[in-house]
Amino acid sequence: MQDCSAPACAFPTIRSHGVRVLRSHAYDWLALLLLAAVEGILNAIEPFHRFVGAGMMADLRYPMKSNTVPVWAVPVIAVIGPMIIFTAGYVQRRNVYDLHHAILGILFSVLITGVLTDAIKDAVGRPHPDFFWRCFPDGIAVTTPTLTSPSF
Repeated sequence: MQDCSAPACAFPTIRSHGVRVLRSHAYDWLALLLLAAVEGILNAIEPFHRFVGAGMMADLRYPMKSNTVPVWAVPVIAVIGPMIIFTAGYVQRRNVYDLHHAILGILFSVLITGVLTDAIKDAVGRPHPDFFWRCFPDGIAVTTPTLTSPSF
């Protein structure tokens, strides 16, 4: 049996190199935790509230539909599905470096996408295209006139 503690191990497995790989990428995992914390904060803060006037409603009258992709399916499709594929690749190739980098990469991509998307949503904030039907499900718009300051 080959000693896999030597640097020239042909098949670096989780058992032989797992702790070494995690230690050598500790800062990457720390950055992942920081991204997860930022994502949590961005989901907790109050988003920008934009004024929506009666004249803007023409662009916001798309029909209201239910979600095409259910909320529970998003993490399954974006994270769990790829991780199952990565694990199957690990079972076939037995290379802990490939498994580690694939998992690290998918988590980084999902978290960076979430942070950027939520930051832009919180800063800019635009109503949903079906805003009218969310606010007035019966189709009757109830608006109040906006007061403006007098012209001098």
